[in-house]
Amino acid sequence: MLVKPKAKNARAKRFLVNRDPKIVENGKTALFVRGSTTSQVILDTLKDLYSLRKPDAINFTKKNEIHPFDSETSIEFFARKNDSSLFAVGMHSKKRPHNLILGRTFNYSILDMVELGVERCTTMQEYKAQTCAVGMKPLMVFNGEAFNQNEDLIRLKSILLDFFRGEAADKVSLKGLEYVITVTAGPAGANGETGLVFLRTYTTTLKKSGTRQPRVELEEMGPSLDLRVRRVRAPAEDMWKQAIKMPRELNVVKTKNISRDGLGDKYGRIHVGKQEINKIQTRKVKALKKHLDTKPSKKQKTSDDMADSD
Repeated sequence: MLVKPKAKNARAKRFLVNRDPKIVENGKTALFVRGSTTSQVILDTLKDLYSLRKPDAINFTKKNEIHPFDSETSIEFFARKNDSSLFAVGMHSKKRPHNLILGRTFNYSILDMVELGVERCTTMQEYKAQTCAVGMKPLMVFNGEAFNQNEDLIRLKSILLDFFRGEAADKVSLKGLEYVITVTAGPAGANGETGLVFLRTYTTTLKKSGTRQPRVELEEMGPSLDLRVRRVRAPAEDMWKQAIKMPRELNVVKTKNISRDGLGDKYGRIHVGKQEINKIQTRKVKALKKHLDTKPSKKQKTSDDMADSD
């Protein structure tokens, strides 16, 4: 395990502080690692997935002796060095041809991963459709009941959502949805084996529909992948609990009649009962005494006495 370095200047200190845990984390960075032996299918797959994941992605073009299911040290070293929590490793061998591994890390340790075999790959260059802009968030669509029943596909769905979600956003403009990723679960095998998983990518085009909502047309842009699940490593129970734990600052209990504005200022609402002004104790000033209003003045008394004498 690597020892956390100490900052030698202010710039290095800011760099290390940026890596420290935060209440709202930064966008996740994905590593695309090339194994010691790869095929052209795997290279094309990694290249297209990297183009969809940019700019929050790092592509390793050199070969690396790395086998995540056998040894975790290499991928954990790369994750700590590059401050990344997602990885994709491409390899090729006679036993496992066109092998693609997608996984996640937590605290620079492998959390979970899925090993996939690429049965077919159609690259983005083979399609004539216009590609999406860099850094756009896709619309993810999962078809098939197996994504809610099969444990392996449930794990794959969670990893794919984490892989392409990008930065968190409260609202998304309709014009900002430039492409759609559909993942379809094929029929299971005769022995109950997990069927093929079909991953397709489409660009969206907004057309006039005569109504307020535009008509959306899809055009396939690639990559188009046929995947087969081979091996799955589930996370340890204690590590999974730590990974999904929410900070206390985000679990704010709503207090009645108390709110905050966009700047974080606190506002409170007070409900005041009926005010009985007549019973309120005020300063004892002669001008406010009640008997002065009812008691006649001296001038009024003298004028009344003169009227009586006449």
